[in-house]
Amino acid sequence: MAIRSRATICFFAALSVCLWLITARSAELAGTPRVVDGDTLVVTGIKIRLEGIDAPESDQVCLDDQAQRWTCGITTRDRLDQKIGGNPISCSTTGKDKYRRELATCRLGSENLNQWLVREGLALSFIRYSHVYDGDEIFARENRLGLWSGAFIAPWDWRHRNKKTVILGALSVPIDAQKILLSAVSAAEAPSPDCVIKGNVNRNGKRLYHLPGQLNYAQIKMDKGKRWFCTEEEAQAAGWVRASR
Repeated sequence: MAIRSRATICFFAALSVCLWLITARSAELAGTPRVVDGDTLVVTGIKIRLEGIDAPESDQVCLDDQAQRWTCGITTRDRLDQKIGGNPISCSTTGKDKYRRELATCRLGSENLNQWLVREGLALSFIRYSHVYDGDEIFARENRLGLWSGAFIAPWDWRHRNKKTVILGALSVPIDAQKILLSAVSAAEAPSPDCVIKGNVNRNGKRLYHLPGQLNYAQIKMDKGKRWFCTEEEAQAAGWVRASR
């Protein structure tokens, strides 16, 4: 009898530990968010990365159904901001990413915002980590919505793009789409007049961002491997650090 009691006590102790771990990994956040970029929000001061999806970077350029360049990253950010419309949302977190942002599924009322972005063609299912939104991506692709109406580079490839990068989009993408989308950017080709923060990688591999007016800002040529950011918050959310000068 004593043995059975001891075993029962151990079982419930182990169960309590498991429940505590599950609770510790997940949490509910609610509030009116600030949209940093297409898949990053700030809710009650906490940075959130929308889980299972990958949206275009703010400096990313895509082609529309007329083969014209459009700032798909900025458009995605603005569409998400308009969708939320200053209303409160709720987010269920599951852990943190490598930049210490909370990974979460966020909802506006009962609507899943992660899913909405993919289904509207404004983001992709982040298949490296999840297949939850694969069906929504298929819907967007078949209906040529958002990114799928023209030509674009998957956000995870955009961050490391080169001449072997695959171009995605509608069947009617122009034959020179890769040349256009991979073309080097320059100070005159910032995606928006509001997105002029320069990001580069120094010789030690450290990712630094530079504000207009800083000592080395004008010297940075925005060629391959560089990034534009609209705000310091966006740069920091992507893992970049402000240059000291």
